[in-house]
Amino acid sequence: MLRVYSAAEVHAALPWPALADALHAAFVAGAEVPLRHAHALSARDTLLLMPAWNARVVLLKLVTVMPEAAATVQATVLVLDRASGEPLALLDGEALTLRRTAAASALAARHLARADAQRLLIVGSGRLAGWMARAHAALRPGLAHIAVWSRRPEAAQALARELADEGLPVEHTIDLQAAVRAAHIVCCATTSTTPLVRGDWLVPGMHLDLVGGFRRDMREADDAAVQRARVVVDSYAGALAEAGDLKQPLASGAIARSHILAELAELLREGRGGRLHAGEITLFKSVGTALEDLAAAQLVLGLA
Repeated sequence: MLRVYSAAEVHAALPWPALADALHAAFVAGAEVPLRHAHALSARDTLLLMPAWNARVVLLKLVTVMPEAAATVQATVLVLDRASGEPLALLDGEALTLRRTAAASALAARHLARADAQRLLIVGSGRLAGWMARAHAALRPGLAHIAVWSRRPEAAQALARELADEGLPVEHTIDLQAAVRAAHIVCCATTSTTPLVRGDWLVPGMHLDLVGGFRRDMREADDAAVQRARVVVDSYAGALAEAGDLKQPLASGAIARSHILAELAELLREGRGGRLHAGEITLFKSVGTALEDLAAAQLVLGLA
């Protein structure tokens, strides 16, 4: 019988340490993950299809992006038995996406940020931003301070209050430049089309996490920031096709293809692209991959 999992059930089934371990194992093992398909439903509305499969299950995530709708993004995840094709489960796609996206960045930061990093800056105040803070805090017990900045100061203040009520050491800030300079890890979770973080703001030893941009016209950091950093991506296929933070500097010649040192699977398997010394600046660019959905869904279903 097809099982339906609500958002609350998905979140409850994906505790951060177990999810990070499941993602680590999935990236090391690999799976079949075609590049996602984007279909224009209209001039503004988009349908995204994200498939992935391994020896046990087939997964398809369906995402609608409709800017004029009350809920701009909607997502559903369908899981099928690989051997029989039988539908096994429908999962709340937003909850799964929020959880796995945040866990993947926190997992990458385990290997790219300095071990003694204690100060986190969240840039953005949308649906994903709070989950990024929760994931980094859960996988980095020594985190001592979290700052939240948003182009809407009242939204940053509201998110900071929400996270503080959960016991996290959070405050909001209105000075982005000062907050970047003071941070050890900067996590951007916005849909900005113009760079927010400048390369001349970065300080030695910092880790920069760019999560929000998933189209070629989106930018969260400028060319100088990318040039100064050791760059690792979640997947070559996705990042080189879709990430404006890399596509644009590659097209202009600001960086060469060789500047992208590794994808996450290579970092986790063999340490390629990892931090070499404490003073380096590192950068993780994520556009999302259905491999993460596959790993998270299997954990929800008890198949990990």
